[in-house]
Amino acid sequence: MSAHTRPSLEALIAIARDAGREIMAVRDAGVAARRKADGSPVTDADQRAEALILEGLARLAPGAPVLAEEAYAAGRRPDLGAALDFFCVDALDGTKDFLAEGDGGSFTVNIAWIEAGEPTVGVVFAPARGDLYAGSVGHGARRGAFDARTGAERAPLAPIRVAARAAPPWRIAASRRHGDAKTSAFIEALGETEDVRVSSSIKFCLVAAGEIDLYPRFGEISEWDAAAGHAVLRAAGGAMNRLTGEPVSYGRANRRFLIDGFVAAGGAPAESEARRILATMR
Repeated sequence: MSAHTRPSLEALIAIARDAGREIMAVRDAGVAARRKADGSPVTDADQRAEALILEGLARLAPGAPVLAEEAYAAGRRPDLGAALDFFCVDALDGTKDFLAEGDGGSFTVNIAWIEAGEPTVGVVFAPARGDLYAGSVGHGARRGAFDARTGAERAPLAPIRVAARAAPPWRIAASRRHGDAKTSAFIEALGETEDVRVSSSIKFCLVAAGEIDLYPRFGEISEWDAAAGHAVLRAAGGAMNRLTGEPVSYGRANRRFLIDGFVAAGGAPAESEARRILATMR
């Protein structure tokens, strides 16, 4: 694949669905977690799904760099090149939810293509729920549903778009696991709000689908956790900015591929309100 050539969205969808099927096979067979060097959990599902994705991407785009969570954790640091055109992969986002009894439906497969440091193509598939979100910037975003085990289509892929609501109550994606004082202060400053509780990268997708207006995140998050959802959001007409107001960019090896906080917004009115509040919090 030459620089700045986008991969096929349909091809990435197929790879994500294959990875979802692999994840559900491991889950159905019973799974136990191990600990990575940073103390976070990892399972056979993470590793087998990532291996499948890497094989699929190598066939799709031979030689294209890939930043993948488990490979990076194992010490394999990709050379992303000066152009910053690369794949960004989290084969199983939400491992804790994957392992939790009765709370495993929101884990996702995330695959994104980064172009000049910006996410332009993304697929997010939640295999337990069957929900799939996909988008290519300039060509729109879509949502559908598939049975991860059988591959059967439950709902055809259909266009989605951010709501771009102009007034409160603002619908806010509040993380189950990452709530903090700054997030609470931000939500309080918005005035009338409705909290939507959901885990993993599905939050980005619900903003893209017009079901949430704002997703604030104070604190660090890895690029592979955000890239695919960010691409879907951009394709649906939304935006994601750092807490200082600049657009989020990817491939920051000198920052260990960490994003130091952001607000994802579903349309210009919500984005403007978020900027106003963040300016008062600095």
